[in-house]
Amino acid sequence: MSTGPVANRRRRGLPWFPILTVALGLGCLLYLGRQPELERNVRAWAMAGIPMLVLLLNLIWFLVSPRFPGRIRLTGLAMVVLLGVVLRLTVHRDGALDGRGLPRLAWNWSDSAGSRPLPSVPTPTPAAALVTNSGTRLAGSVDVPQFFGPRRDGVVTGVRLSTNWASSPPKELWRQPVGHGWSAFAVVGDKAYTQEQREDQETVVCYELLTGKPVWIHGDPTRFSQWQGGEGPRATPTVVDGRVYSYGATGLLNCLDATTGHLFWQRSVLSENGLTNIEWGLSASPLVAENLVIVTGGSQGPVVFAMDRTSGAQVWKSGNGKASYSSPLLATLLGRPVVISDNARSLTVHEPATGAVLLEKEWGDMKWPKAAQPVVVGDDQIFLSAGYGMGCRMLRVRREPDGHLAASEVWRGLRMKTQFNSVSLREGHLYGLDDGFLACVDANTGERLWKDGRFASGQSVLVDDLVVVQNEQGSVHLCGATPDGFHEFGKIEALAGKTWNHPTVAGRYLLVRNDREAACFELARR
Repeated sequence: MSTGPVANRRRRGLPWFPILTVALGLGCLLYLGRQPELERNVRAWAMAGIPMLVLLLNLIWFLVSPRFPGRIRLTGLAMVVLLGVVLRLTVHRDGALDGRGLPRLAWNWSDSAGSRPLPSVPTPTPAAALVTNSGTRLAGSVDVPQFFGPRRDGVVTGVRLSTNWASSPPKELWRQPVGHGWSAFAVVGDKAYTQEQREDQETVVCYELLTGKPVWIHGDPTRFSQWQGGEGPRATPTVVDGRVYSYGATGLLNCLDATTGHLFWQRSVLSENGLTNIEWGLSASPLVAENLVIVTGGSQGPVVFAMDRTSGAQVWKSGNGKASYSSPLLATLLGRPVVISDNARSLTVHEPATGAVLLEKEWGDMKWPKAAQPVVVGDDQIFLSAGYGMGCRMLRVRREPDGHLAASEVWRGLRMKTQFNSVSLREGHLYGLDDGFLACVDANTGERLWKDGRFASGQSVLVDDLVVVQNEQGSVHLCGATPDGFHEFGKIEALAGKTWNHPTVAGRYLLVRNDREAACFELARR
């Protein structure tokens, strides 16, 4: 009869627990990889979490298994604890890797932000010397005075860009560091406006469009930071009639002179209304409608606020619930002007003059952010989209006998899963990033006609029959906006690193930025 160590190893048999857990983990990873409509952020968290769970289960098995002497198990436990302490002392979480939200780790002694000397700004002009105007018109430029295009629908027309970037590549006019934040540029005349975090100051900065030279800066002593979304303002300024309206991540609504940066008035929307901020910071770009400037609220309470755009006095507040991350939209439904707001729990439609709620339609899951702009299709339809499993749907609006509106669902699906990018409409087709791929969806049926390219958590804007796509990694791509298939005409390495800011196409001028640098390109036209 056999005795000794060999016999003991035979009695123990195979380590079935680690074999089974590893096999099950691999099976789960293979299954996730074969789900075509599973969103990349969900897939990334699951594919990171499953190996960690398998590792944790096997660590527990090692610590309690009689297969190993107690001394070896105690030694293993001590090594794990020591490793945890070392990592705690030497590594910190430095934001998110990308739009999937996975943490980026950095050494405690590394300079993750880098040395970024920002361009100096001239001393503000005294209030007595103010001259309010909108700047000088440049040949070939188009005003984009607000977020997501001239009409806040992601469409720029009449530019006729050349598609031959091989022989006529975009010409770089300037490039320079900027402060943190995810604001885009608004362009009026020969000036470009954006928002930045400069140390402890949340700022609005005016630049010369052709040179990038700073003209003026307005700063407020506030700062917002969230580990996934980073620090700084998220919204884009709106420029109307010589005034700049900016909305900071902590709820400061400013009205500034477009020529000098002089502050006309300021409101602190959250604190004045006793509201708390939403998780990733206020992101709604101000909407100017007639004599009003309209923004969204915080985590609970009224969801839409309107101020007199001349005096700053609050005119109305409306709705009840939690705001989300899209911007209010002025549109026409059934022949009447309305303000549309996509909130955490529902879509609301408001009467512009009074804020009266004309329609409230619940949709999606309020636990997850909604950042995409609603798209009005025709006179009576609204397209909605979001990420995190909510997908997209088309609503048809009808007028009720009492003057209110009601909405019914035309179609829904997972064929356009926007995360924090938005969709644009052209000739009955919707173009946008479906979970990082440029896609074309038939607005009438919800059928996805094609999906191609890899742009991650980027942004897009329609320019006539083309789509300008800002890749999350910084490159800019020129693609076709036709339902017959995906066509990419050109690409430039515009920026380096994570880019969540929306590109601005102001006629022949393309402005791009991220939380580190900005650049301006001149584009060839047909």
